[in-house]
Amino acid sequence: MEMALSFHSSSPSMLNPSTGSSSVRTSCSPRLPKQLLGVSLSSPLTAKTSLKCRSKSAVHGPVKCSVTQATEAATEKKSGLKRRSDIRNIAIVAHVDHGKTTLVDSMLKQAKVFRDNQFVQERIMDSNDLERERGITILSKNTSINYKDTKINIIDTPGHSDFGGEVERILNMVEGVLLVVDSVEGPMPQTRFVLKKALEFGHAVVVVVNKIDRPSARPDFVINSTFELFIELNATDEQCDFQVIYASGIKGKAGLEPDNLADDLGPLFESIIRCIPGPRIDKDGALQMLATNIEYDEHKGRIAIGRLHAGVLRKGMEVRVCTSEDSCRFSRISELFIYEKFSRVPVESVEAGDICAVCGIDDIQIGETIADKTSGKPLPAIKVEEPTVKMSFSINTSPFVGREGKYVTSRNLRDRLYRELERNLAMKVEDGETADTFVVSGRGTLHITILIENMRREGYEFMVGPPKVINKKVDDKLLEPYEIATVEVPEEHMGAVVELLGRRRGQMFDMQGVGSEGTTLLKYKIPTRGLLGLRNAILTASRGTAILNTIFDSYGPWAGDISTRDQGSLVAFEEGTSTSYALASSQERGHMFIGPGVDVYKGQIVGIHQRPGDLSLNVCKKKAATNVRSNKEQTVVLDTPLDYSLDDCIEYIQEDELVEVTPLSIRTCKNPKLTGKKTR
Repeated sequence: MEMALSFHSSSPSMLNPSTGSSSVRTSCSPRLPKQLLGVSLSSPLTAKTSLKCRSKSAVHGPVKCSVTQATEAATEKKSGLKRRSDIRNIAIVAHVDHGKTTLVDSMLKQAKVFRDNQFVQERIMDSNDLERERGITILSKNTSINYKDTKINIIDTPGHSDFGGEVERILNMVEGVLLVVDSVEGPMPQTRFVLKKALEFGHAVVVVVNKIDRPSARPDFVINSTFELFIELNATDEQCDFQVIYASGIKGKAGLEPDNLADDLGPLFESIIRCIPGPRIDKDGALQMLATNIEYDEHKGRIAIGRLHAGVLRKGMEVRVCTSEDSCRFSRISELFIYEKFSRVPVESVEAGDICAVCGIDDIQIGETIADKTSGKPLPAIKVEEPTVKMSFSINTSPFVGREGKYVTSRNLRDRLYRELERNLAMKVEDGETADTFVVSGRGTLHITILIENMRREGYEFMVGPPKVINKKVDDKLLEPYEIATVEVPEEHMGAVVELLGRRRGQMFDMQGVGSEGTTLLKYKIPTRGLLGLRNAILTASRGTAILNTIFDSYGPWAGDISTRDQGSLVAFEEGTSTSYALASSQERGHMFIGPGVDVYKGQIVGIHQRPGDLSLNVCKKKAATNVRSNKEQTVVLDTPLDYSLDDCIEYIQEDELVEVTPLSIRTCKNPKLTGKKTR
């Protein structure tokens, strides 16, 4: 099979950082490095593949990206739609920890959003406490900068696959994406997911190879891998002809060559303006705006955020709110905001193409359309992928109920869970078997764990069961969700990790060395059931050095039984306060979760048994106080108890166990309703 890929590359003229003059690249653009010529691509392009690049010399007038040309050519056919040249709407998408939020920090600083003497904390876009503690982005956020008379609306998105629903709906608001890729790791599972969605929307893509200053950076490999990914995802010729920018987000530098960076992010801003088209609008048409995100303010109530597709929106305007053709209701806009720099600024009117925030519609939901009062029509609703994991939430039934929490009843729990659905589109809540039980479904355990942590901080007290996968039945065959797991592990621990994944029904389909650091990248297709509780087991097997990333792949045939935990639990025998005397003998049976002086109740899990099967212990036993002492008091040396976080507890528990969540404590206990496994 011979295949010739012809690239009609008309890349933008970029400012040369050294001379400041405008220079036109006449080669195959920075998109395909010389190393790709002669490299056989994996996937379908394995046979002889010749790449022809036509140089465009003697270019006169403004030079445009091929993506822009293609989209504008299509636009001309659609009458009435024009492009706004003074606005760019972009989303920054990437795998977790590839440097999206840090890059946005540098963009904000260089666009003079802050005063020179203003104190700015790191990762300013990660604004809530949970994001700062975990160092991850959970919610997508809007900001804007101005560069050379052009307003750039920037949306920072989460990188974890569990929060993929945020990314999917945000792509409705933008015309292009900055795909940030690590200069060592290259495209990772979530990179593939977000790129697939962006290409389906037909968005222009600018690839940013970030962290180019890392010692083991390999930009050529990363560009080749990204190009292969575009081909695998059936990108068009115009989309494959992507612009590449090399950057160091933390230093605030960018350039067209990995070894020749400018002193600022000028080349990145230029690429955004030249390669990402402005919004396509119908300025004189009937008003249309899709509510893509919702925020809540104590004074203003619900605030709908979205991009204005057509018409002009004014403060005090009467509008129609539509869900579908049949169901519409009328409302009035009380306040109108746009995003200026790092804050919301009140305005009197907003023209089509800009991203704005609307107040005054108390019952608006994500996916509804704010339309013209007389002739408004709804826009297509937002679709997100189905959840794959479910957990049961129930009221706290332990003897310690009500000690720490403010909201403890099933009505409180129900109201809070259904309120979460208004903002979290990828989540589902159903009523359970009893009136005080609810089944919450999400994209993964982290997705649901973040909800649990937020509820706990708000003063809720409740219990959660172990995570379970959501199976499907097709043609009387049981199908279960499979995920692609990539594990980065040092070579000396590779054997233990491979054995562990094999036991959990994982099938390896790729293995390769990464950089010069002696690490190996393993890729597995594994049932989602096998991933439950895997993160801690992998860290133990690799002595804390392995990095595990997963993303949903597809539904496949049932893989059979999977054993996730070999050891049983140590269960408290009676209610009371733990003593060091009792713990000294108990710790010989396994690892303890508690220290002395802790209140426990009957049925609470106080440790991990060193053998299979549960064991009941008395951790409240006091030393007998007799008159006669034949020997002096012995000094008791206790092991440090295991400090399990909420994520660890949820990974640890099995079918007949629960996690008790309160604002100050996280405990695990046996489920009194399930007495299938006998303790001995």
